[in-house]
Amino acid sequence: MLEPQVMAAAIEEGLAGAPVERSNILIVDDRLDKRVVFRTILEELDQNIVTASSGEEALRWLLDNDCAVILLDVNMPGMDGLETAELIRARRKSAHTPIIFITAFADEMHTARGYSLGAVDYILSPVVPNILRSKVKALVQLHRLNAELKKRSDERVALVKEQAARSMAEESQRRASFLAEATQVMASSLDVDTILKGASGLVVPYLADYGAIALVNDDGTVRAQRSSSVAGWNPYMGAHAASFDEKVAQLRSHAIDNGTPESVKLADDGPAGEIHAFPLVTRGKARGALLLALGPSGRSLAGADLSLADSLAGRAASALENCMLYEEIQRADQRKNEFLATLSHELRNPLAPMRAALHMLRGRAIDPDKSRSLLETMDRQVAQMTRLVEDLLDISRITRGAIELRRETLEVGAEVRNAIESCHGQIEAGGHEIVIDVPKEPLYVVADRVRLQQILENLILNATKYTNPGGRIEVSAETSISEAVIRVKDNGIGISQDKLAQVWELFVQVDQSPERIRKGLGIGLALVRDLVHRHGGTVEAQSDGLGKGSTFVVRMPRAVRVDLPPPQTVPAAQPAKAPAASSGKRILIVDDNLDACETLSMMLELLGQQTRQAHEGAGALKAAQEFKPELIFMDIGLPGLTGHEVAERMRGELGMKDTYIVALSGYGTEEDRRKSLFAGFDNHYVKPLDPSALPGILAEADRRSGRAVDAMISS
Repeated sequence: MLEPQVMAAAIEEGLAGAPVERSNILIVDDRLDKRVVFRTILEELDQNIVTASSGEEALRWLLDNDCAVILLDVNMPGMDGLETAELIRARRKSAHTPIIFITAFADEMHTARGYSLGAVDYILSPVVPNILRSKVKALVQLHRLNAELKKRSDERVALVKEQAARSMAEESQRRASFLAEATQVMASSLDVDTILKGASGLVVPYLADYGAIALVNDDGTVRAQRSSSVAGWNPYMGAHAASFDEKVAQLRSHAIDNGTPESVKLADDGPAGEIHAFPLVTRGKARGALLLALGPSGRSLAGADLSLADSLAGRAASALENCMLYEEIQRADQRKNEFLATLSHELRNPLAPMRAALHMLRGRAIDPDKSRSLLETMDRQVAQMTRLVEDLLDISRITRGAIELRRETLEVGAEVRNAIESCHGQIEAGGHEIVIDVPKEPLYVVADRVRLQQILENLILNATKYTNPGGRIEVSAETSISEAVIRVKDNGIGISQDKLAQVWELFVQVDQSPERIRKGLGIGLALVRDLVHRHGGTVEAQSDGLGKGSTFVVRMPRAVRVDLPPPQTVPAAQPAKAPAASSGKRILIVDDNLDACETLSMMLELLGQQTRQAHEGAGALKAAQEFKPELIFMDIGLPGLTGHEVAERMRGELGMKDTYIVALSGYGTEEDRRKSLFAGFDNHYVKPLDPSALPGILAEADRRSGRAVDAMISS
């Protein structure tokens, strides 16, 4: 062991220039006089001197404190110095603290045990002050040196961590700046080409020596692609440029098909490098790929740069998706504008002859035959407008999922003939030849009769519209093992290949000529497709191109079991009789539309009925109390109280249990009908009310009161 003076000199040299810090010196002795003597000897060292009178007190102090050296008396009552030293060494915090044993005698056994417990020295009592002071001073300075070395080591570690953190922060800032620039580029435009150009320019030379981004169509063909490269890229590739382009195309296809990043090395016989492809995935579908290649720079895309490229691909995919959505919105807006223009035209067309007919009917010098012709004209135009409105309502119902099918077993041949009969006017106006080819054996399907007629009529009318005058239209039906197949074929203007899939879209017009001589709203075929799908069938359009005609093929499941009721003989129509004066009913008409109220009142009075009108809910309740009607026609959308509320109060507060109440509404879904019945209405009719339905309504009301109504009105 070094002499205390030599050790102290070496330590002082190591601590030269270090700031002076006071260390703790722990004195443990049961005798107060000895503790005072030791304190007096060591005060010259100018350190913190702590005393303890027992081993237990020393251990408690060491729980929370550290010291440079412990002076420990061996012979103490209770826990002696050797036991205390053993417990001090057992604790991790104080396991390496130097211990100097002070004892009046030291045999070999005690000395060996003391050194085994970590004692650095034995001092016999009475102590020599200079020796004790020198040994303690050396241990204090050693403690200070260790503390200083640990401090400097911690500072060096902190410095390395700080430098690493600064480097990471700078790299993170660089990447953040890159992503910020990428975000700015992606948000700068809704034009596909602008986004592609900006994205390809971003990656070179930051991530790669060559960068490209491609957008593909649904069939996998490239819709648009942009690329960028460093100045030395083309010389580097040289004669291998063609094979590089081929490998890029293959890798792009693999990444798009698999929806995962792909990478390959450049050709073995060519320049060194690597290619990476990242799919542009939006809403679960890959719509293109970001391609990066490295070669001249000798770099490799890995680690954080690989993640950065994948993140950039995600941002580019979102930006391109926004571009395509914007394009779709623009197309939809264009179709909407065309639809509104066409709708305006289609609504004005029937209004012109109706207005002219009304003008002539106001004149007094019109013979009966001319009046009848004008009325027939007005009736046809009203039917056309009604059909137009019904188609619009059907589109709304389909969009809201409110179409309900009333399925029954139907014979296809009969339905085809009925549809052709309904379209007879348009077929005749176009001078078309109509050919019907249906099987002799009955062919049955389970379908909604009204909707099947709507499907067939829309297809036939579509053929008449897009076939030049004097054309040929063929309507055929045939059977397969499980399907009924209906074809409507014409020799009209045909459909270009790029339009075949679009004809089923809402508001799409096939005739794009400036004259637009073939008018339409572009909703008929959309209705056909949805109605066929709701019946579990399919429909497709076929055409060899413009000027080569079109064929529309409907496939619907055949009826598995046919259970048709026996044919019934329809009784001959009886001539109308004038209503007897005693058959008149008291009828209350409630509608805020004054013209509708007045016209319905006039029709009922022509049938010999007594009418009274009300135009809002409170007035209807008052009129019902005074007039005591037997039949009420009530609009649902009244100001103030709704028709439902008025009906409920009539049934409840006024006690009108036997009065027949009919709801009139522009809404006719099953849910609307259920609401009316729940409110207390007996029936629900959709506006405009067909005048031919009035006798039936009167009969229903009369059956409630036990009297028959013998009154009819021609439709």
